[in-house]
Amino acid sequence: MDEHLRRTQTYGVEPVELFFDLVFVFAVSQLTHHLRDHLSARGVAETAVILLAVFTVWYYTSWEATLVRIEHTRTVAMMLTVLFVGLFMNAAITSAFAGSGWNFAVPFLLIQLGRGLWTLLNAPNEIWRDHYRRTVLWLLTSAPLWVVGAAVDPVHRLYWWAAAAALDLLGTWLGHPVPGRRLQTQSVGLAEGGHMLERCRLFLIIALGETILSTGVAIVAVPMTVMTVATGSAALVVTAALWMVAYGGPGRLVVRHVEDTRDPIHATRMAGNVLTVMVAGLIAAAAAFEMVITHPHGQPAAALSLLLFGGPMLFLLAQGWYLWAVPRISPRRWLVGSAALALAGAAAGALAPPYVALLGAAVTLAAVAPVLTRFASTGRPST
Repeated sequence: MDEHLRRTQTYGVEPVELFFDLVFVFAVSQLTHHLRDHLSARGVAETAVILLAVFTVWYYTSWEATLVRIEHTRTVAMMLTVLFVGLFMNAAITSAFAGSGWNFAVPFLLIQLGRGLWTLLNAPNEIWRDHYRRTVLWLLTSAPLWVVGAAVDPVHRLYWWAAAAALDLLGTWLGHPVPGRRLQTQSVGLAEGGHMLERCRLFLIIALGETILSTGVAIVAVPMTVMTVATGSAALVVTAALWMVAYGGPGRLVVRHVEDTRDPIHATRMAGNVLTVMVAGLIAAAAAFEMVITHPHGQPAAALSLLLFGGPMLFLLAQGWYLWAVPRISPRRWLVGSAALALAGAAAGALAPPYVALLGAAVTLAAVAPVLTRFASTGRPST
């Protein structure tokens, strides 16, 4: 295909794709509530495992709708089917480790295996058919782990599902290779990469929206006092700072790179992988916002500080890694910003009540975000 033609064959995000995303607004909210209600090492692990599973459903479905083209009726039908089944999967998130595991595992496996076979049958060329043969093979390999996890008691379910989620994650990161065969992204069309990047950017908006939703829900739950205004405002400052970093200079750098690179599919595949970590950071921050706004005068708590400062740290570190790995931008300033959050979090966790910790996080990010945005907007690596 002509190089210029390949570069100009792009298409925007369709309303059905945004409609499909709505069920994952619910999923992110469910994950936030689970983390808030199970603030322990096990609760964090449970939230991470379910996040990986849910994000895999969103990512694979969005990518496959991009590949087969959303304007086809069969693709719209596939997305709506996943939305329907996914609603019941996401409704089971908060009880996935407390009761029957089948309520989550059955819809999850129906989506993964059914959609994988659908894509294999509808793939546009032999390159993609070969890729989805391997994808389905990887999914069939992890499926027994999900089944066993659903069958065992809730105490041991985490270990089986963690192994299954790790296997699915490994397949996603590596592009589902088998010995001697793997996807060579340089050999396929270019339009898919730019569209999928936009889908990832929109999913990040969902997670940012959850931080605002959690802030609003917490404000409604308590009397409107000066403390409520202060903590609610601080939570919004943190959210706005992370939005600035994601969609300001760094975000523009990524968009320009995908437009210019000869392998945009690789760039957007890596963006999807990193997005999981960024969303995890936002879920942690959202849970912390609710806890601080509703109980601003509680005792200093290391667990709360870890959510409040560690969530934004995950966000910055993930973005810094991506900028280093793909467009080859030095992550030094992202590392410095993360270190500043770590230091502030260490002090707050040991000494400060929750409202002071939140104000500290807001001040730190309000200082860090403009520096990263100004740097990245120049388009030059740091020295």
